[in-house]
Amino acid sequence: MAKKKQEIILENVVIETVAAEGKAIAKIDGTVLFVQFAVPGDIVDVKVTKKKKNYMEGFILRMVKPSPHRLEPFCSHFGVCGGCKWQPLPYEMQLQAKQQQVYDQLVRIGHLQVPEISPIVPSDETTYYRNKLEFTFSQRRWIYENEDPETLSEQQRCGLGFHVGRFFDKVLDVDHCWLQPEPSNEIRLFIKDYAMKNGLSFFNIREHTGFLRNMFVRTTEAGNVMLILCMYHEDVQARTALLDAVAGKFPQITSLYYVINGKANDSIADQDCHLYKGEDAIYEYMEGLKFKIGPKSFYQTNTRQAYKLYSIAREYAALTGKETVYDLYTGTGTIAQFVSRQAGKVIGIEYVPEAIEDAKTNAKANGITNCDFFAGDMKDILTDGFVEEHGRPDVIILDPPRAGIHPDVAQVILNAAPERIVYVSCNPASQARDLEILCKDYDIKAVRPVDMFPHTHHVENVCLLSRR
Repeated sequence: MAKKKQEIILENVVIETVAAEGKAIAKIDGTVLFVQFAVPGDIVDVKVTKKKKNYMEGFILRMVKPSPHRLEPFCSHFGVCGGCKWQPLPYEMQLQAKQQQVYDQLVRIGHLQVPEISPIVPSDETTYYRNKLEFTFSQRRWIYENEDPETLSEQQRCGLGFHVGRFFDKVLDVDHCWLQPEPSNEIRLFIKDYAMKNGLSFFNIREHTGFLRNMFVRTTEAGNVMLILCMYHEDVQARTALLDAVAGKFPQITSLYYVINGKANDSIADQDCHLYKGEDAIYEYMEGLKFKIGPKSFYQTNTRQAYKLYSIAREYAALTGKETVYDLYTGTGTIAQFVSRQAGKVIGIEYVPEAIEDAKTNAKANGITNCDFFAGDMKDILTDGFVEEHGRPDVIILDPPRAGIHPDVAQVILNAAPERIVYVSCNPASQARDLEILCKDYDIKAVRPVDMFPHTHHVENVCLLSRR
């Protein structure tokens, strides 16, 4: 018979500081204790959930004395929803924690030689700042402790919202989300209500059954709205009736798509997006430039902060009008076109073919003739031969996914030997790893964090590298 682990309760724990991944830190007899949803200055009783040689993890069992810094969370879903974990933390303390995170990853852990890190750029908006959200339909939503599952009908077990952290098959039914401006909440609630009243089944991720699977809402500063509804299988009558109901209720939806996705995961990158009604895209504007955003296009999800981010990247690039610039992981060509007026030639490379088509369309619409775009896997496209054919870059700007860049890509960058590299990253840890490779021939001249996601631990960071 397996021996039952002894329950560990730590009393009167004083929370000292904020840690990575949105947790806070206390020290217990020299051992680091990570605590979720805690604020520096809190005095709490903690139930330990994990105990290792060098650290422990736990959650607040009882609030003995709240920190004077602690704020009341503004969202009713706080603590269950996996997002916005830093709501109790004043925004200034969030910024300090993110600044420290960049320092820790680059200097304390990465051992990189960096100049003094510039102050983090705060977000003007700390709520309703996102232009894109994905919601998931679930036949088995998250059940709260005060609910009796036995008394819930099949319909009452359904939910439409976000995946709950650590549970791939649990979805939190969201009443109101503070991340995206209206009509995002109104659209989601209408669709859920319509589905319930008309007997449309929600997806069961374990059994792979059900009709409604997930949905994406995209909005722009100009008021455009794109809705993408994803079904697990085709049902023409049910689908058409639902789409017509949504279009009738929300005339402000300028681009209405549907997807039939019968594969194992929710990603629509490899799926056909069918335009049901309206325009094929929505549009964002930046310094007089117009950017087309299709259903698969990547665009920074905090539009106003994206402008600040790109402005820093352009400043670091220090273009004079003659340079050849490579914009790697270009998305819809936003950065490429943003710097094109100050460059001689810009080459953008991106994995998603649809995004590259949007980039070409954007360049043509904006009257930009000095940008060329190429679609394909970065390590396959960006080779020494490609550089030889298209010209050695004077400046490389790169904004890769969270995983960072492939070692082959780093080597081609070193071989190309641009005078300057501007590395934009959404993950300082992978950025530090890549910078270690690039610093073989380069020095880090400037570092500037940008807060794109208030109330989360995520931070964007821009580094300027200069060739020795």
